[in-house]
Amino acid sequence: MENTLNTFSKRVKSMIAVDFKRMFKSRLFYIMLGIAIIVPILVVVMTSMMDGTVTTDQYGNPVLDEFGNPVLMEGFKSAWECIGSTNESQAMGMDLTSMCNINLVYFGIAVFICLFVSEDFRSGYAKNLFTVRSKKNDYVISKIIVGFVTGALMLILFFIGSMIASAMMGLSFDLGSLTGANIFMCLLSKVLLMGVFSAIFVLISVCVKQKAWLGICLSLGGGMLLFMMIPMMTPLNAGVMNVFLCLAGGLMFSFGLGTISNLILNKISLV
Repeated sequence: MENTLNTFSKRVKSMIAVDFKRMFKSRLFYIMLGIAIIVPILVVVMTSMMDGTVTTDQYGNPVLDEFGNPVLMEGFKSAWECIGSTNESQAMGMDLTSMCNINLVYFGIAVFICLFVSEDFRSGYAKNLFTVRSKKNDYVISKIIVGFVTGALMLILFFIGSMIASAMMGLSFDLGSLTGANIFMCLLSKVLLMGVFSAIFVLISVCVKQKAWLGICLSLGGGMLLFMMIPMMTPLNAGVMNVFLCLAGGLMFSFGLGTISNLILNKISLV
């Protein structure tokens, strides 16, 4: 039993090492990281420029609220709004700033994973790998970990970009009722929640194999369905319970969906 576990551990470590080496040599990896730090800067600058402007319909007419007053667009008022919203502000409904924040990274990692996995099947690397070396469960574990690590790096870079953009546009850094611990646990919760999405996107990717366009469409569609879950699980005023729930969810989804991905790979053709 101990020898079996030791062999499994060596196989997984070897597969992870190979995937990380390929990841660090991939242009896609650096493109996604670049996008992660540039997007928040563009979003904050653009929303700040549009702050206070009148919302119009498709015909150019001003949109009025229930009292007959023009609806004004609102930009970010605080640097922390780029990271998320509190439970109280979520109850007030969705707006532009609640959509265009760090949670966009979960859509970005869907693109990365789908392209990264599809390249294995398109080039014949996956078929050769399973024939001469690795087992399919090692491959799935490695891909989930690679997706998780890339997603975590993108979240960190988005955070850095948000802080830079907030300083450029003069947004407030006042914590108000929040604490530094809340901000840290919010970001940590988002990182741990990446395990859920990484497992989902790997499952979709192995189902569609080399059809990256289909995998991206399905992953983005699934991400849209789960998008409302992200701010609920990782609010700005996150606590230890949020961190624990995201950790538990990431582990359970990674194990459960990873098992399903392995079963699918054992059933389908690799070409």
